[in-house]
Amino acid sequence: MTTNSNPPASATPKPAPDPATPAAAVVALGWLHTAKFLTTAPQLHFLPALEVPEIAFVGRSNAGKSTCINTLTQQKQLAFASKKPGRTQHINLFSLGKQGVTDAVLADLPGYGYAAVPKQDKIRWQQVMANYLVTRENLKAIVLMCDPRHGLTELDEILLDIVRPRVLEGLKFLVVLTKADKLTRSEQTKALSIMKLQAGGGEVRLFSATKRQGIDEVATLLWQWAHPHAAAADLGTGR
Repeated sequence: MTTNSNPPASATPKPAPDPATPAAAVVALGWLHTAKFLTTAPQLHFLPALEVPEIAFVGRSNAGKSTCINTLTQQKQLAFASKKPGRTQHINLFSLGKQGVTDAVLADLPGYGYAAVPKQDKIRWQQVMANYLVTRENLKAIVLMCDPRHGLTELDEILLDIVRPRVLEGLKFLVVLTKADKLTRSEQTKALSIMKLQAGGGEVRLFSATKRQGIDEVATLLWQWAHPHAAAADLGTGR
């Protein structure tokens, strides 16, 4: 197994749940808080073959991907934000599961589209990401980070085209509109409406780590996607 070039996640205690947090979100956030570094891979063939559901986080550099992952897992440094955006060129995997039993994995893919990255590196990582998104057998969901102030970039749209066939086959897809606190309420409503049209059947959520917006919704969605049978049972019992 390769070693992690990122700093270790801080061993923060599990936060006490807010009494106003829905029960499903409490379960989901408790599950996400179990995230631990698993491995890092500079190329696809270094990734371990896994059978548990994998949820990939992708997005343009500076779109707030690391902040989103750290907020959802309630860990300050699980996902490492490089001081040089676009320079981190490894796929990092994090295991999830209570009592030491891994039941899902988060995949943090390198940010893309940063202007300072040499063109050859951009092309190489576009190919790596495309291959990962198309061929990773245990991939069950994709979370695309998007700064709503800038909307979808050309590379975001290419990614959407790449994953569309798998989404039609049942792959779950979520667009997280990060940094929503930078928008007024009317701007948030407009950005949400536009992205729902562009997401091609995927889910869309507003998200702000600063204002704690969208955290419960996104966490619950990820838990349900990683535990489809348990989620279906809860729905069947009306819980």
